[in-house]
Amino acid sequence: MSTSVIEPGTRLAGRYRLEERISDSGGSSLWKAIDEILARAVAVRTFDPEFPRIAEAVTSARSASRLTDPRLTQVFDADDSGESAYIVSEWVAGEPLEGMLSKAPLEPGRAATLLYEASEAISAAHAAGLSHLCLTPRDLVWTTGGTVKILGVATDAVLCDRSSDDSAAEDVRGLGRMLYAALTAHWPGDEDGSALPAAPASDGVPHAPRQVQAGISHGVDSIVCRCLGIGTGEPLATPADLAKALRGVPRTPLPLFAGLGNAPPASPRQTPPRRPAPQQAPPTQPHRQPAPEPPAASHVPPPRARAQRHASPPPPPSTSTRTTPAHSHGGPKRPANPALIGIAAAALTVIVGLGAWALSGTGGDDDPKGGGATDNSQTSAPPKPSVAKLAPQGVSPAERPVGGHVDGAIGKNLASVIDGKPSGSWETQSYADSDFGRYSKGLGVLLDMGKPVKVANVKVYSPVSGGVLQVRVGDSQSPTDLKRVGEQAPNGGEVAFAANPQATGRYVLVWFTKLPGGPFKGRLGEIAVYGAAG
Repeated sequence: MSTSVIEPGTRLAGRYRLEERISDSGGSSLWKAIDEILARAVAVRTFDPEFPRIAEAVTSARSASRLTDPRLTQVFDADDSGESAYIVSEWVAGEPLEGMLSKAPLEPGRAATLLYEASEAISAAHAAGLSHLCLTPRDLVWTTGGTVKILGVATDAVLCDRSSDDSAAEDVRGLGRMLYAALTAHWPGDEDGSALPAAPASDGVPHAPRQVQAGISHGVDSIVCRCLGIGTGEPLATPADLAKALRGVPRTPLPLFAGLGNAPPASPRQTPPRRPAPQQAPPTQPHRQPAPEPPAASHVPPPRARAQRHASPPPPPSTSTRTTPAHSHGGPKRPANPALIGIAAAALTVIVGLGAWALSGTGGDDDPKGGGATDNSQTSAPPKPSVAKLAPQGVSPAERPVGGHVDGAIGKNLASVIDGKPSGSWETQSYADSDFGRYSKGLGVLLDMGKPVKVANVKVYSPVSGGVLQVRVGDSQSPTDLKRVGEQAPNGGEVAFAANPQATGRYVLVWFTKLPGGPFKGRLGEIAVYGAAG
């Protein structure tokens, strides 16, 4: 491998143009780059010539490239045969969990939903024989497209030189720590895992979440404790067990945009000053490389460096909601000039005073016809449009075949998806892979609402987990002519698709664009459409 310096403008494999170095630590560098053939942004990791595990990192990336769960960052390319070894992965724009918690913890229902999605994704990785072993709040990103992304499966363990005799239990602990952080805005793991304040602990054991933050249900608190070995509850053994447990607690649907909204800050009694996290003895061998700069959302984020473990946490973001690329690392900002702040405050006071005087009118307080301000107490907000469950008038099979193939099985048991019973019996035939054996590009059902309606949300019960379930709405019976409302992986229960803004049309399509595995077959239960008449 060449020892030449890699700098912005360098092209790898004749197509990946490096544009901005995001981080440089632990013997590797993370770049934002452009794939000039496909004209898209990608994340590229390059390696120092002395990095001892280049071949292992490239091999792990190739293994991760076979993962199909959309919540796991996709690896596009990995090569160590040329002058410079590299790994190319999906560029993820959004907000890491650590950034969401910089002001306050999440609302418990949303925290449970977020970690349920993460648990499902890690469970899919384990089913493929891969694990993470280094999960922190920097590795979970809520994207600008309104989806969950988990970074670093398979590759982070190599970059940080971590291994475990029980990878499932280690990843359950990592997910449990992230859920603890989401609920409390405190980190119960090693200090170099997060810049969040350390969780309060007694005798090396973190306090239960309910002792740190009010408003957490007993059910969610018990799940966290079982993940982290707090108390006497039976430990959760695998990410799939954690996903199953979270499926049974109240969860709040996630919004369709980055930024999840935070719960009110904890009271001073509940927010103790930061102190070093308890030194626990996990069953892993943590030989970590130097810790990362602020997290970059790539499939292979920079390793965590102990050299920065005592660095001050980043300043909290502004109170306005702002979405930034999860890869970006802004430099330190200069402190504001106190004199300018004082002048601005004085000017604002004058402006507010003049505005209040103008609104009060010049006719005095007794002027009954003066152009004074409107009495807000007499003004009511416009009524919100009512949303009710709508009754479909019919249902038919929907398929986008390739080469004239038609799946006759999808025409059976159609009425079971609108009979009011969750345990419907509609299903496809079994296929050789998640892409329908290349016979179709989508299989599902088309609901005829009888007339155009305004769809607010669609709730779908599916007894399978994995794959990709998609909802479309419009006035055509052709799937490709309908407007896409959303897509997500089924979770073995009910999933909700919110139309924001509301979608209008006579037809509602619910179909699989990728099949869940084991066997590769799609199944649907009840489908409920909520909205208003068009």
